[in-house]
Amino acid sequence: MDSETQILKRLLSLSNHIPEVVLLKQSTESTNDDVRHLAQEGISTALVCSETQTQGRGQHQREWQSPQGNIYFSTLTQTNTPLDGRLALEVALNLLHMPCLCHLDLYIKWPNDLYSTAGKWGGILVEPISTHQAVVGIGINLFPHNSIKNLDQKTTSLTQLCHLNISRTEMISQIYIAVQNAVQWFNYGSQNLSERFNHVAMFKNKQVSFEHIQGVNIGIFKGIQSDGAVCIEENGKIHHFYQGRLRIMEDTL
Repeated sequence: MDSETQILKRLLSLSNHIPEVVLLKQSTESTNDDVRHLAQEGISTALVCSETQTQGRGQHQREWQSPQGNIYFSTLTQTNTPLDGRLALEVALNLLHMPCLCHLDLYIKWPNDLYSTAGKWGGILVEPISTHQAVVGIGINLFPHNSIKNLDQKTTSLTQLCHLNISRTEMISQIYIAVQNAVQWFNYGSQNLSERFNHVAMFKNKQVSFEHIQGVNIGIFKGIQSDGAVCIEENGKIHHFYQGRLRIMEDTL
């Protein structure tokens, strides 16, 4: 059985950055809300992980279905640089470079979905608390679940993609370190972000639809620019967007 003490011991062996509070739960409403409440109590660093959530959420307040046994992880981050959308991209990139995953053929669907050619296996939700403080939530499908219904995209799980010879303690510890590394990349200006992201960008050079506040653009996804904006080529012209929803055209048919 994983315990808070085991997580702390493992983090001590991996990093000098140890959270003030570590909570492992069997069930909770939302790990992001748990971390937000800790921040309101004056805690500056925290890690909360649960085996299921009853009120999980994704981007734009969409429901995040949280069946038993997967990883639902949240942590409180402090940044030197004012928060913007690049932090979520840095978190995704650093998750792909975790020791347990770096050998796999994995991708990122802009701005916050963790992908493979078989489908989505995880997602990221960054919720700012202030200009320099945010809750970073990460959901990872460890196992396939037939109970997940009404999804608008293909899904998969890490155990379907590879043989995961890793404990839950180790996975949680590596996720925490990945988020800390992402914050460091962000604090130093997210150098070479477009190059690093476009190398693993899902649907790059494919025809996509991009839903945004002013409507929908249909064109070729060309990756991102250095500030994190998505680039859509439509009729020979590049359009840049900072918010919206990217979908491969075959998913919209």
